[in-house]
Amino acid sequence: MARHRWWTDAVRGAVAGGVATWVMDLTTTGLLDAQPKRVTAREEAAQPNGRTSVGNLVEGLQARLGVRLRASHRRMAEQVAHYGLGIVPGAIYGVLRPRLPVLGAARGLLFGVVLFALNDELLNTKLGLAGPISAYPAETHFRGFVGHAILGTTTDTGLALLGA
Repeated sequence: MARHRWWTDAVRGAVAGGVATWVMDLTTTGLLDAQPKRVTAREEAAQPNGRTSVGNLVEGLQARLGVRLRASHRRMAEQVAHYGLGIVPGAIYGVLRPRLPVLGAARGLLFGVVLFALNDELLNTKLGLAGPISAYPAETHFRGFVGHAILGTTTDTGLALLGA
């Protein structure tokens, strides 16, 4: 087995995670656009402060840091945070995948599903970034599951294409 440098694997994973976030967004946006308006309304009603989990994360960071971003900068900060949530786990996955082969099970599908369960179904609610799991319609959970499954498999594919 070829010897991997952790930092090279981290950079590859970060790049793959960024691209995978973009692919996930294309998929989840398509699913969101296709769902009935009543489902979208129920989903939006479940969001604390009328914001997405990333919007609430950025709002919380602003409060902790004592800063206020203009609307245009806030949207940019939300995009940076959103992509960071794909890039950082991608970098970690890039480092761990060659060292713990079980993590690459099903070509990244396991990685994506674990991210979905931890992020969407557990941490967002526990941290108050999202409402209770039961407040969201089944379509929300399905979209998150599919999106993260695609994120995981795309990250894994990206790593393979980058020579990892």
